[in-house]
Amino acid sequence: MGHDPIRLDTPLAEADVRALRTGDAVLLSGVLFTARDAVHKYLHAGGTLACDFRNGVLYHCGPVTVREGDAWRVTAAGPTTSIREEPYMPELIARLGLRAIIGKGGMGEGTLVACRECGCVYLHAVGGAAQSLARCVERVIAVHGYDRFGAPEAVWELLVQDFPAMVTMDSHGNSLHADVARRSQQRLAELLV
Repeated sequence: MGHDPIRLDTPLAEADVRALRTGDAVLLSGVLFTARDAVHKYLHAGGTLACDFRNGVLYHCGPVTVREGDAWRVTAAGPTTSIREEPYMPELIARLGLRAIIGKGGMGEGTLVACRECGCVYLHAVGGAAQSLARCVERVIAVHGYDRFGAPEAVWELLVQDFPAMVTMDSHGNSLHADVARRSQQRLAELLV
């Protein structure tokens, strides 16, 4: 911690992802795919979309968008709580070949194991900064599943520049979320004695 952010371009190379450690700050540039509950359930059940997720980044986000002529503009792009996707994420990491997940709040043991086995990381984005994060979106490349899922649940394929996040679960089995929970439980036990 305390060092310059690591700049990463998508698609992500496995070696670059495996070099990351919890506490590393990153700036992502390239393509991000948003996904929320409906898409996770759909893909987990075997559904398909015209997206190439391999070596890609899945962002737990339902962006706020406005239509401007033939294009879309993202006005807010904050992270949503990731733990809701825990039942689906381990399988999707492996099957889709994901290299990073972005969200808030962390994920569970199944995702942590999948990150270690497949070479993936969980990146924490700052909650409450939706408009600031939207400024990192250069343009909407495509929208997948809009008719099926509706605007917030559709997969928005976004081109981003210097999207800030922090590695909180790495590909070596480390989780800052688990560490904080463990320390909190220890401290609580000390206080209750």
